[in-house]
Amino acid sequence: MQAATHVRATAFPSLTDALRAVEAVVLRGGQRTARRNAWTSVLEDRRRAKDRVEAEHVLEAVAGRASSAT
Repeated sequence: MQAATHVRATAFPSLTDALRAVEAVVLRGGQRTARRNAWTSVLEDRRRAKDRVEAEHVLEAVAGRASSAT
């Protein structure tokens, strides 16, 4: 009879998880919250900029049609 072999799989932490762990050790809670809030603001600014560019393209397309129709 063969002895049962137990294989144990452990997942490696992602880079994000590793950085958050380092951040938790290095920074205090308030600094960590401030950094996350700042990053959320950056992402929101990028989203608004993308929306603004898309709106400009739509307005230019509508203006182009209106001027060619007259």
